[in-house]
Amino acid sequence: MLFDLFLFSCSICSASRLYPINQLAALQLPEYPYTLPSPPEKPTPSFSIGPHKIMGQAILAPMAGVSDLPFRNLCRKYGAGLAVSEMVSSDASLRNTRKSKLRIRHEGERSPISIQIVGTDPKQLAEAARYNVDQGADIIDINMGCPAKKVCKKLAGSALMKDERLVEDILRTVVKAVSVPVTLKIRTGWSPEQRNAPQVARIAEDCGIQALAIHGRTRACRFNGEAEYVTIKHVTGVVNIPVIANGDISTPEKAKKVLDQSGAACIMLGRGARGRPWVFQEINRYLEKQEVTAPPAFSEQKQVILEHLQQIHHLYGDICGIKIARKHVSWYTGYQSDGKDFRHHFNRLNSIEEQISSVQQYYERLIQQETNTE
Repeated sequence: MLFDLFLFSCSICSASRLYPINQLAALQLPEYPYTLPSPPEKPTPSFSIGPHKIMGQAILAPMAGVSDLPFRNLCRKYGAGLAVSEMVSSDASLRNTRKSKLRIRHEGERSPISIQIVGTDPKQLAEAARYNVDQGADIIDINMGCPAKKVCKKLAGSALMKDERLVEDILRTVVKAVSVPVTLKIRTGWSPEQRNAPQVARIAEDCGIQALAIHGRTRACRFNGEAEYVTIKHVTGVVNIPVIANGDISTPEKAKKVLDQSGAACIMLGRGARGRPWVFQEINRYLEKQEVTAPPAFSEQKQVILEHLQQIHHLYGDICGIKIARKHVSWYTGYQSDGKDFRHHFNRLNSIEEQISSVQQYYERLIQQETNTE
């Protein structure tokens, strides 16, 4: 659903007018890049991917239409140890499309930069890996976990788990093609009857994969039901590379529970981070100090959202930027009791000026309510 929405919204982006940073600043946005009022404490290293030490035990999952450059930068500021890019096709004929170019933008992004590639042909994937290293990737991640029909019908994504020989061919070819670490994202299997993640994990380790992320559902389950972590526990028992647990993690308490149950080195957040980039700070503090951290004050949330809007419009332009901003602001305000009425209003706005003014007014009201209750 998110992947389809992103493709639709970006189909009209070629007509977008790009806003230079100085013009956006005139719209009373915070300075770019914005410095958080209370920067999160620097987490301690938890594991390494090749030469790269990953700080903390929470990283951002690759999500089509979500984990773009603005959102990755914001999550890293709040303590995400790594933020994997949206998946990029290995098809060289698509490299010059506007969508593909936007997905490999890395201005201001902290190292290590991880780019995820998707495809089915080993040589094509190897060439895509080399290309993305040339574009600045410190880590190449291979997608064998996406359950989307439009990906699986091409036998890419999680469909590859049905063919372990092809999995091995792809992994060996890509690892040999680049000098940077290669990681892999998979699901627990193709179906509940075929949970072959432990076998794929052993293949991955033998091929030189340096970290493995596992979503706790099969491809057949898509995002239905609850994620399970027993299979991930089996994987941690059969390989020596870092294993990253993913699926249904949205709170510090759940993060700790999953780490304890799975034996994973780290957890990966996807949907649980939408509208809550500060969740990484909350998780790191809970895991390191067993302290529960309250969400940022509304004054900080307002500034964070305005920064995010600024970066979205600078990257995508006015038409596409307006549509993508609607999606993120809906997630930000989804945790407020009166958020539904605001979202209905916000989604009808058709200019960056209106969007900024609306967010400012809405959060000023929340700030006033917060002050009155203190």
